[in-house]
Parts: sequence; structure tokens; C-alpha cells
Amino acid sequence: LHTPMYFFLVNLSFLEIWYTSDIVPKMLLIIIAEQKTISVAGCLAQFYFFGSLAATECLLLAVMSYDRYLAICQPLHYPILMTGPLCVRLAAGSWLCCFLLTAITMVLLSRLTFCGPKEIDHFFCDFTPLVRLSCTDTSLTETIAYATSSVVTLAPFLLITASYSCILATILRIPSGTGRQKAFSTCSSHLTMVAVFYGTLIATYLVPSANSSQLLRKGSSLLYTIMTPMFNPIVYSLRN
Repeated sequence: LHTPMYFFLVNLSFLEIWYTSDIVPKMLLIIIAEQKTISVAGCLAQFYFFGSLAATECLLLAVMSYDRYLAICQPLHYPILMTGPLCVRLAAGSWLCCFLLTAITMVLLSRLTFCGPKEIDHFFCDFTPLVRLSCTDTSLTETIAYATSSVVTLAPFLLITASYSCILATILRIPSGTGRQKAFSTCSSHLTMVAVFYGTLIATYLVPSANSSQLLRKGSSLLYTIMTPMFNPIVYSLRN
């Protein structure tokens, strides 16, 4: 189990334990115990950890796709290229980069003045429902949040797309059907999780508000905050 793929899976599993722990307990209190209040500090803390962990997952998925690219497209050089120290640097860089970038947005959010009904139309403290409660100008906060979120979502997505394009081209050049199936099976689990995670992210944040109801946004948020972390252990563990 001391291979790069399982090292990154350990990071992904550790991340999703905290990812669900940040959202699910409070959500259950709201639904079951009807404790529907949260302090401003608690709300900002929930947003910070949720945003940081979601962004880290994007980078980890990209790193895992790069690992699969090296394993399939450059198998003879794989042990030399994907070394233990490199794996540690890639994982640590993903964690550190995302927590620092999300801290910028969180600081800007904390400086806003919240007024009005003070009622969040969501089951957790997401960015858009929080900004809508502010009485002050939020243009700078929204611009910076959009820029940072684009960096940590679109850049990894492009890397994943490029990696799998090379992987697909390499697999199609394998002469035997058994060889093609074996090569594809090494990345099928990761590809499934990428499709589910990014599909729900796009449905939630890239579809214009006029074209999707808040109920639909909540449903898609439920998929990538709760369902994806629940399915990941099943997909990876059963396959292995």
C-alpha cells in the first residue's frame, strides 16, 4: 500500500472526514433538533473550512490524475518521476495553497456588515447566501472570491482533462483488449469521482441563477458535500 496512488487516497480520505464533519453535524441539528441558529463566527468558520477543503479536493484530484498519467503514459519512468518526496510536496502544496487562498476570502467576508432578516437560505454557510445578507458593497469580495475559486477549480479541471486525453490516447494504442482493460481499470475509480464531483460543482456554481432555482442549488450542493464523500470509500475500496 506504500505507493503514490494510496498515499493520495489517504490524503483524500482524511480530507473528506473533515469535509463532512464540517457540514453534516450542524445540518443534522437543524433537521432533527431544529437548532437553526449559528453565530457569525461559527458561520464564517464553517465557510472557511468548507471552502478550503473543497478547493483542496480539486487539487488532490488533479494530482491523482497526474499520477495516473505518469503510471500509464510513462510506466518505465514512473518510479523515478513519482518519488516519495515529490508526493509529499504535491499533497502539502495542495493543502497549504487552498487554505491560504480561502483565508483571503474569509477575511473579506468577516469585514462585511450583515443586516436584514439574518436568515441563510441554505443548509450550511456557503458564500453566495452569506453575501446576500450584507448591507455593504460586496463587489470587491465577490471579485476576489470568484478569482480564487476559478484558480483552484478550473486550473485543476484543465489539468485533469489534459491528463485523461493523453491517457486515452495511450490506452487506444495498446494492441490487446486485455491490456486496454487493465490500463483503464487503474484510473476508472478516479475518473468516476472526478465526473461526480465536478459535475455537481458546475451545476451549483456555473449555472446562472436565473436558470436554476435555489432548491435545485441546494440539491446539487447536497450531492458534492455529502453524497460524493460517502461514495468515494465505496468506489475505491470495493474496486481494490
